[in-house]
Amino acid sequence: MQFEKGVVPKMITANELRKSYGDTVAVDGASFEVFEGEIFGMVGPNGAGKTTIIECLEGLRLPDSGRIRVLGLDPSKDRYELCERIGVQLQSAALPERIKVGEALELFASFYRRSVDWRLLLERMGMGEKSGAFVSELSGGQRQRVFIALALVNDPDLVFMDELTTGLDPQSRRSMWDMVRDVRERGKTVVLTTHFMEEAERLCDRVAVVDQGRVVALDTVGNLISSLGAENRVVFSVDGRPDLAGITAVPGVVRAEQIGDRVIISVRGSGIIGRVTTALEEDGVGFRDLRVEKPTLEDVFLSLTGKEIRE
Repeated sequence: MQFEKGVVPKMITANELRKSYGDTVAVDGASFEVFEGEIFGMVGPNGAGKTTIIECLEGLRLPDSGRIRVLGLDPSKDRYELCERIGVQLQSAALPERIKVGEALELFASFYRRSVDWRLLLERMGMGEKSGAFVSELSGGQRQRVFIALALVNDPDLVFMDELTTGLDPQSRRSMWDMVRDVRERGKTVVLTTHFMEEAERLCDRVAVVDQGRVVALDTVGNLISSLGAENRVVFSVDGRPDLAGITAVPGVVRAEQIGDRVIISVRGSGIIGRVTTALEEDGVGFRDLRVEKPTLEDVFLSLTGKEIRE
């Protein structure tokens, strides 16, 4: 999806957003835009400032300075009007253990002037049979589905999801990804914060890389990775220490190194993989478990910040 200035409406505009807590600077001059119909991601490690930024956008925190417009509204001055039009899944959220799922949804629906049929919403979430279940009886993934349903019960134009899949197992995490895509396909704009790079790569149209409260890069995942200028890597296992001189002579091969029984060949350009495997066979190098590793969003973050993402 292309988001060109003046073509797609802006849902969010943030200019020079700043927020401090005493001597701790949580957000340091963050600026970005979010366009209608996109999944916009903010990525970075825990403590990077992502949650503070999103809470300022939601009107939950008052920034020290900067200008914010969400759906054309000022979150600090128009909070009640804004709340009618946004959905929020908070990083830390809880419901009473003895409330039933249907009771929670009916309660939340009563808070808004406009709401959808929560029973149909639960069915769409694959939770229709759980409407009479107590929250205490739900698994972690099921609870997250309920929190997404609560964020959608007012039929919002814009949905905020903060660290949606933290603490979930891989299967539940991928199920959440499908649900996020479904939310966008139903005409919603999604703002997603995460410290899982794979999550951002799979879901987001554009990504803002956040580090120490600053937006250090903003583009599509593909453009961010391309801007890194990093090589692809051909990785395979061998027995012994074969001569790699023939491999390094292949056009497009940048370097080759062996670490233990693993060989790593850095390559650039197209059609290189075929030439590498041909050279290996011609040189009589027996290899196994060959795979190609491409640069990732985590490589981009490491290049920009000098730090690895850690859960």
